[in-house]
Parts: sequence; structure tokens; C-alpha cells
Amino acid sequence: MVVSVSEKREKFVRLAEGRAQSALDAIRKIGNLSNRRAYEYSDADIKKLIKALRDATSEVERKFNSSTENNGDNKFKL
Repeated sequence: MVVSVSEKREKFVRLAEGRAQSALDAIRKIGNLSNRRAYEYSDADIKKLIKALRDATSEVERKFNSSTENNGDNKFKL
């Protein structure tokens, strides 16, 4: 079965929009944890949390950059 470019695009858009919205909702919920009247946390806790989020987004960016820059051409070039 051959999948057309337009079908691949539609699938990407559908999945990307849903997954990005879920991720953004989860990040907003994490932001709700900043309420000191309801929660207790240390600066170290926050640094760990922020680092984990940054590492995850950096990994996503790396994956997208490597897939667009590589394009299957593994030849060494200067």
C-alpha cells in the first residue's frame, strides 16, 4: 500500500496538533504547582523540573533537525 504525501501530511498535522495540545496542557498544569499556598517545594526541585522539561524539548528539536538536515545522505562533507 502506497501512502501519498498528502495523506502523510494530514496524519502529521492531526497527530502533531493533538500531541502538542496535550503537552501544552500538561505544562500549564505543572505551572499550577507554583502556588506556594497549596504546595511546598525547594529551589532545587524547581531547577530539576525545569531542566527535565528543557532536556525533553531539546531532544525533540534535535530529532527534527537531524531528520531534516540528514535526508538520508550520510556522506562526509567539509
